[in-house]
Amino acid sequence: MKKTYALLLVIFSFVHLQAQREYLPTKADLDHFYTTKTYVVLEENQLSDYNIEITDAVKKFWDITEYEFIKMKDFPAKSSDTNASFLYPAGVSFEKDRSNTRYKFLCLSLGGENFNIDELKDVANIPLSYYGVDYDHYSYKLGTLVRFLQNHVRLITEDQSIISQNVYKHYNENMGDLKGKTLYLVEENLEREVNTVAKIKDIYPGQVKIVDQDAVKELIMAGEEDAVVLYKVGPEGKKLNARVYKILVGVSDARFYYFDYHKVNAKKPDAFLASDFKKLAKAIN
Repeated sequence: MKKTYALLLVIFSFVHLQAQREYLPTKADLDHFYTTKTYVVLEENQLSDYNIEITDAVKKFWDITEYEFIKMKDFPAKSSDTNASFLYPAGVSFEKDRSNTRYKFLCLSLGGENFNIDELKDVANIPLSYYGVDYDHYSYKLGTLVRFLQNHVRLITEDQSIISQNVYKHYNENMGDLKGKTLYLVEENLEREVNTVAKIKDIYPGQVKIVDQDAVKELIMAGEEDAVVLYKVGPEGKKLNARVYKILVGVSDARFYYFDYHKVNAKKPDAFLASDFKKLAKAIN
């Protein structure tokens, strides 16, 4: 199964990856990546929400390599091309996770001779959602995720020590830079204790707006200056002991300002918590 590294570093007619692959990209891998053409793998259903959103995002934001769109059915044969890289959704689970939780990840990988899809070398990846969660919980944020993956690859190319570092620590060093920026949050992603601007203001002194998903997508596609959005990956239900990943990402720069997770329990729901706002308040003060 894919391992969370480099970013978490941590699919649906999509790829299932079930053997944990402990691989960190090398300098040679990263240098080679820039010479490849990236094949963006689409679902067979041309009108799927994922296909529509990833196509819009790549056409607008992908600038790190040449790219071309291919169908999922062509992916296995193409994966052995050593001059290719691939951007694709994958179903991921982890050998050491006794809960057998399955996720969807957006993966950026290198092609290679004699590799099957499960053996492709990942350059970077990022969780999209829990397996089975509807597209509408994450598809509108694909523009930001596509930009972030490129920025992350450039970052680890310049400083390879980051690959094996605690990535939470690295990205949370940006938390204080939230001062002067506006958080755009969707109410359903917030703990009840902090699901209005008034409640949030009691804890966090920065600018906050509660908006809907369409407004977030518009901000992302427009590259709104000084706007920061919440990207949450959770079970979207009451499943206990499941991880909830919480990321605050800049719209204009696809920069991560906050990266953390908690496990769902009776006191901590599948949401951005009051305790998260307390951490942000401490950082900007």
